[in-house]
Order: sequence, then C-alpha cells, then structure tokens
Amino acid sequence: MTVLVTGATGNVGRLVVDRLLAAGVGVRAMTRTPAAARLPDEVEVVRGDLTRPDTLPPVLHGVGRMFLFPEPATARAVVERAVAAGVRRVVTLSSGAVTSGDDTDFHLPVERAVRESGLEWTHVRPGEFMLNKLWLWGPSIRAERVVHDPYPEAAWYPVHERDIADVAAAALLNGGHSGNAYTLNGPELVNHRDQVAAIADALGEEVRFERVTPEHARERYLAQGGFAAEMADFR
Repeated sequence: MTVLVTGATGNVGRLVVDRLLAAGVGVRAMTRTPAAARLPDEVEVVRGDLTRPDTLPPVLHGVGRMFLFPEPATARAVVERAVAAGVRRVVTLSSGAVTSGDDTDFHLPVERAVRESGLEWTHVRPGEFMLNKLWLWGPSIRAERVVHDPYPEAAWYPVHERDIADVAAAALLNGGHSGNAYTLNGPELVNHRDQVAAIADALGEEVRFERVTPEHARERYLAQGGFAAEMADFR
C-alpha cells in the first residue's frame, strides 16, 4: 500500500510521514520543491502542486490512501483526480473552526469536496496549534526574553502537532474512522500568561509577560511579518 502525503514538508505533514514510515507502509511525499524536502531516504519524494491539479495524475498513480492538505480553490479538481486514480481513502487536514461554524470558506469547501466524492473520508479538525504562539512570540522571546501581548488571561486548549499527526495516521492506517470528523484540542485550558511561563520553564530562563494594548500588539505583529502579520487582526 502506498500512502500519499500532500503538504509533506509542513508542520503536520512531516510528522504524518514519520508515523507512516514507522508503521512500515510505503510513503509518497508530494512537494513543490523536492530538492528542499529534507525527508527520510525511505520516502518517495515527488513534485506536485495542489493549486495545479493537472500535475497530480502521475503523483496519484498507485496510491490507495491520501493525506490531503487544504487548498479550497482546487479541492474538487484534486479530489476528482484522486477518484480517477483509484484512491480509496482520504484524510483531510481541516480546522476546529469548521466545528464551531467560524470557517465556511477555507477548510469547509475542502471537507465538502472530499465528503461528496464517494471516497472513504475522515476530517481531522485541530484547534490552536501549539506552534502558533512560538511563531507569534518567538522573535521577541529570542531577542528580549519578553512577550508583548494584550490578553494575559485569554485561554484555550492548544494541541501539539504530534497529536494531530497521530490522529491523522491512525485514520489513514486503521479501520473504523470513515465518515468521522475529529475535533482536536489539548488536554488543558492554558491562558497566555501561563503559556509564557511554560516556555520560560522549558528554556530554564525568565521570560517576562508585558501587557500591551491591542493596537500596539497589532503593530508589532504587522512589522514582524509572516504568520504574525497574517494573524494581526485575528485576535
């Protein structure tokens, strides 16, 4: 059995690859830049692009199961090619925002395309990734050992990317998960101040929490760029 992992160099996809290898199945990892993939030698790394479905037929040849990274604009075309290639099971990386009704135009269209395809499907809907706070706070922690944040008591159940990968791999490899959507959260409600304290404990150094206005935090995140800039207004 060959399992295709799309988004294979991402923060979840890379971990899914590891778990499939550990289970002894053949893994084909799709990426737009194979030369930069840095995946284990046992992995068959192939070039493909979810935004260009016409690149997928050779990638999908001989694949029985697929881990699908979300790309809403082309989801139906991608799924059509998976069906045509003989794929039988798809596990979708989705979002807990679908469960709450807050995501109707990104992950939800991908879920619908998969669900309506006739394939076996499982949707994995993680909430807040633990990595999110490191992307937001990492630069100031590394530079100043300070987190600038307006909401010290804001709290959620952050989930580790390894746990997300464990669930996705189980749904790919084992029976009994078809037709289910799993919303994943961490085991504990943790506020921002306590998250900073946990990071400090892991570093073995003091990391200060500095409460700032929402406007100040937004300006910092926009200046920081990348994920932080994308999330500057999502607070």
